[in-house]
Amino acid sequence: MKAVAVEPGLTPVKEYLQRQGCQVVDMSSHMEPSVGAVVITGLDKNLMGMQSAIQQVPVISADGLSPEAVYDRVKDYLR
Repeated sequence: MKAVAVEPGLTPVKEYLQRQGCQVVDMSSHMEPSVGAVVITGLDKNLMGMQSAIQQVPVISADGLSPEAVYDRVKDYLR
């Protein structure tokens, strides 16, 4: 399974994804190409100018979602 990049500040989501067996990496401007999805807070859709860097990767907004709901969306993209 590809790794999931998670924006800083989403510690409960990051921990839940790890408990479910996902490989989780911190979101940065140097993300590995093997990242299959990116989880953001939803507060800023273009965090650090990342929009162009991740345009080929699904972006999941965690805004208003439980860690379980984020995991369900991640699973849908990484199948």
